[in-house]
Amino acid sequence: MRVIVSVFCFLLFSVFSTAVVFAQGVILPRPCPIRRCPPPPRPVPLPNVLPVKSINFETKIKGQVATTRVEQVFRNDTNQTLEGIYFFPIPENAAIEQFAIWENGKKLVGEVRSREEARRIYDEIVRKQRDPGLLEYAGQNLFQASIFPIPGNSDKKLELTYSQVLKAESGTVNFKYPLGTGKNLWMPRPEVLRTSSSAVSNPAQKFGIVAGSVEITANGEIRNIYSPTHKIDINKKGETKTMISFESSNDPNDFQLFYGLGDSDFGMSLMTYREPGKDGYFLMMISPKEDLDEKPVEKDIVFVLDTSGSMAEQGKIDKAKKALLYGIDILGAGDKFNVISFAGEEHLMESEPIAATASGKQMGRKFVEDLKPTGGTNINDALKAALKQFDSSDRPKMLVFLTDGLPTVGVTDIDTILGNARKVQVSQLRLFPFGVGYDVNTRLLDLLASQNKGAADYVDPKEDMEVRVSNFFTKVNSPVLANIELDFGALRTELIYPREVTEIFRGTQMTLVGKYKNANDLEDVAFVLSGRTGKTARKYNFGKLDFPLKNTENDFLPRLWAVRRVGWLVEEIRSHGENKELRDEIVDLGTRFGIVTPYTSYLATDGSFDGRPSRPEPRVSPMSGVMSDSGASAVAESKKSRAMKESVGNTESDIFVQEKDDKGRVIVKTVGAKTFYLEGDVWIDSEFKADAKLKEKTLVFASNEYFELVNKEKALAQFLAIGSKVVVVYGGTVYRITE
Repeated sequence: MRVIVSVFCFLLFSVFSTAVVFAQGVILPRPCPIRRCPPPPRPVPLPNVLPVKSINFETKIKGQVATTRVEQVFRNDTNQTLEGIYFFPIPENAAIEQFAIWENGKKLVGEVRSREEARRIYDEIVRKQRDPGLLEYAGQNLFQASIFPIPGNSDKKLELTYSQVLKAESGTVNFKYPLGTGKNLWMPRPEVLRTSSSAVSNPAQKFGIVAGSVEITANGEIRNIYSPTHKIDINKKGETKTMISFESSNDPNDFQLFYGLGDSDFGMSLMTYREPGKDGYFLMMISPKEDLDEKPVEKDIVFVLDTSGSMAEQGKIDKAKKALLYGIDILGAGDKFNVISFAGEEHLMESEPIAATASGKQMGRKFVEDLKPTGGTNINDALKAALKQFDSSDRPKMLVFLTDGLPTVGVTDIDTILGNARKVQVSQLRLFPFGVGYDVNTRLLDLLASQNKGAADYVDPKEDMEVRVSNFFTKVNSPVLANIELDFGALRTELIYPREVTEIFRGTQMTLVGKYKNANDLEDVAFVLSGRTGKTARKYNFGKLDFPLKNTENDFLPRLWAVRRVGWLVEEIRSHGENKELRDEIVDLGTRFGIVTPYTSYLATDGSFDGRPSRPEPRVSPMSGVMSDSGASAVAESKKSRAMKESVGNTESDIFVQEKDDKGRVIVKTVGAKTFYLEGDVWIDSEFKADAKLKEKTLVFASNEYFELVNKEKALAQFLAIGSKVVVVYGGTVYRITE
């Protein structure tokens, strides 16, 4: 077998931005020519592309040079021998080190052809096949190979190795592996869908197992490891070496990985995104050094445990006691603590917090071990007693309040309990309520948390409460910087989430997501982080940060910001009641960014493309179930709003719209920072408004004018690739693509 290989730079598009968009390798199949193979007894419809059975890639990064070896297995589920053309996009500055095709256990290495001939092959395929999904490969440095033979009902394994120099901007290194930009090619043609005997007609089989690993060996300490696209496992092997891995199925999204480098006490990584003429978005991660010399900040903490009769059920009291004992054992010698139990009335271990010395911890252990469940639930008095434990010092103060029930004794009105809590002003307090089971008042616990710079959490009946609460104690046990203030200098920022940051804990990283505005490029923003370690004021300067007027590389940021914003808005409504302004903003953000919200669901319409389409309007309804104070649905909504407020990427699949119509068609797609809705057979940009006074241009799909547009506006390719009928708003112009 002779393998022909080409490496070429595809030049259909002028450079519109510095962003490099990748797509996974594909094999475009075609019947084997008669001169090579006998004709099949009966023609079989072919898929657009051969389905991927598995992808496995290994990347080793040394300094900023990344070497990636990928093994990709395709499946020919037809009964005939095929030949195909393989395309794989490689980074702009990458070099191919080796390409091989495996045949009968043998590794066959290919030879190189000219870029010009590879360019001609690609042009011809795009125009003849008229598949919009192919546009995602335009503008890339493409590797191309002719593959023959591909026997029927068999696998075809390809192996590719390439190296590249990674970018490092604003203290952040960015690595991307192409998995998903070409996902629009994976939809079989209609004739294939009608061939039930073909495995590729099953959409669930069109994308297989993906496994990836990245080994980083750096010159400095590796900090702020982050993936917005996949849930990753991180295995640190010292300060300068780390192994990251993931595995997924039917998840055709590009894998993105960011990490920072530095040896300062606090490491900072920055990512930005901004379309010309619009507000910018940023994500900033800050983490303390692993072996930071600073002693953990001394804190005051009060543990409050519900010991009402219901805690005897399902062993809840025993698990809560074990978690509480762990929380006491890990306290630092400079910490102070107290324990309060409550049922019908409260019981204090001591009248005021005591030092977490060996004898103090022993006293705490005995108090907890002697607790027994009995009586009702007097939340009001227990809460007031706990709040009165704190003094007016500037030490960090934490109140952990664990309950499994509704207030049944003493004051039971929720608003009165909240009002009584507000009357006791405690400086620097963070309140962390834990609700156990579904018979809790989520409105009460959520508001207690939000009014006191904390976060409520809930333990489902089947969850291990001991593990959940103990993990929380571990996280918050060692604050290394308190009373935090952020100064962005000349940069105008707004709507940063989380809304308030009070401490940074050892072994964690603080993630800030916000918007920024400035009339000019700011390439030297002096960001300052300040706070206190005990009685000592600390200040950390991070200079030369770039907040540009244009940067379209990190297109996940607008949606990440929108998810956090929606989570905050939903919690405001759950806590304080609905109003039109908050509801309308949730609907708008949910529609623009394809986010699942309690107010919106989308219906496909029977409209046709008549030159004036409009996107599907959201169906707005009251927040059914969300306003319930207790029960499984109330707990679920509270947990979901918190997950949105703390979201770190696009890995939370239940947050994003994945609706289908009654024919099984996907009717919502997100591409980069845009969301499209299917109306009839037209994909419509969520930013499109029929009454907007924007310049409009109509083009016929695959016409000369169409290709000229794509050639001129490179960034449009990813949006036009979703179909042959598209309405997209770009650069102040509405482009209508028709057939």
